[in-house]
Amino acid sequence: MLAIDQGTTNTKAVLVAADGSITSTGAAGVSVQHPAPGHVEQDAEELWASAVRAVGRCLDQAPDVAVTALVLSTQRESVLAWDRREGRPLGPVVGWQDERTAAWCRDTVSEAEEELVRSRTGLRVDPMFSAPKIAWLLSQPAASDPSRVCVGTVDSWLLWRLTGGDRHVTEAGNASRTLLYDIAELGWSAELLDVFGVPLGVLPQVLRSDGDFGTTRDVPGLPDGVPVLAVLADSHAALLGQGCTVPGRLKATYGTGSSVMTPAPGLATDDSGVPSTLAWLTEAPTYAREGNILASGAALAWTGRLLGLDVPALLELAASVPDSGGVTLLPSFTGLGAPHWRRGVRAAITQLDAGSGRAQVARAAVDAVAQQVCDVVEVVDADVPVGTVRADGGATASQLLMQSQADLLGCQVQVADVPEVSAYGAAVLGWRRLGVELPVRPSRRTFVPQITDEARRERRGRWQQEVRRLTSAAGS
Repeated sequence: MLAIDQGTTNTKAVLVAADGSITSTGAAGVSVQHPAPGHVEQDAEELWASAVRAVGRCLDQAPDVAVTALVLSTQRESVLAWDRREGRPLGPVVGWQDERTAAWCRDTVSEAEEELVRSRTGLRVDPMFSAPKIAWLLSQPAASDPSRVCVGTVDSWLLWRLTGGDRHVTEAGNASRTLLYDIAELGWSAELLDVFGVPLGVLPQVLRSDGDFGTTRDVPGLPDGVPVLAVLADSHAALLGQGCTVPGRLKATYGTGSSVMTPAPGLATDDSGVPSTLAWLTEAPTYAREGNILASGAALAWTGRLLGLDVPALLELAASVPDSGGVTLLPSFTGLGAPHWRRGVRAAITQLDAGSGRAQVARAAVDAVAQQVCDVVEVVDADVPVGTVRADGGATASQLLMQSQADLLGCQVQVADVPEVSAYGAAVLGWRRLGVELPVRPSRRTFVPQITDEARRERRGRWQQEVRRLTSAAGS
């Protein structure tokens, strides 16, 4: 099973055998552009080219392996438009972090429409999700003729290219992140399309997560006719890959941002700050509660640039001091996501004194990642009691971060044994279609709390006080 995992800054290709072993891997980086404040863009052709490169590098390592089928795991709310006849992009991929539509969301969507969106999608109106971005794309001159326009999230674009333009389809979990898909009725909502001014004809057909996504055609390095058996959004794929299939088993993915997610016993559309989402759709829908943190790995990278360090050197510097010395870093570069949802808050480094130095700022960045995850877990735990947290993503390589996470949560943190857990989760679903159940991969490392409850409350209280102060000062 060839799994392609297309993320924000990297595309991976992974060959997963029927016993769950990983035969080979390949990767290719992708760039992110910031052409204006709050704008986050990628190039659609570069995303496709990175997938081709990653597949080529993966297959070069296993020249004798026959690819049975393809599966996909993809970044979610990022969206693009392309020409239906020619297949060329009609503008940039507008990234999930992009906030160019923040004012539109705030000023145009009424309270009644906001409630309609929440009741149908489980989500709140926010520029992170796809629909406001789709409305922006369709307002551009290049997309002025809806009869020639296809719009889709990244899974839809890759499926279009993998099938040689034969299929304009998307997967239900990805669709659930657009603000246009009714997660109870399991289809595009005419009322939601009307709220955002999106014509149905530009959207892809929605398929279940293990649906018929077509077969390969004219893909470099692959024969024609290889079936695409499963598609999952990357955070959802990590949930499945971590074996988190029952309520209370929670995974935290540490990437550019963070996804903190657990299956839920049912669909809830309350305004807790941690929305409901559709994790996957097979014979029946599996719902989840998920909090999205906008900057986690991005916070480490930014702090590293500020201090003239790469991320490994930043983490080494952070580990040289026992704590941040009271310094707090709030990495709200594009506002705060779950559970606060305060787009007007800007990043800040606070509580500096004459004894504060580079090491304390570095440590504050590490703590900020762990503290934001705690903010989400505490809200989820009130509804769905959480036990062990299962962690994945690039930043889990940091022992300091994972120990800080266990300390602040007050529970075990188990780190996945492979960095390709999203790809593995997609392969789980693909092999299941062929009647094969892959094993849940064991944890590589386990971290247990090493601080007292009193110390935990003190650190959490100091963070929460700073968040309240900064969000109050922002007034939005």
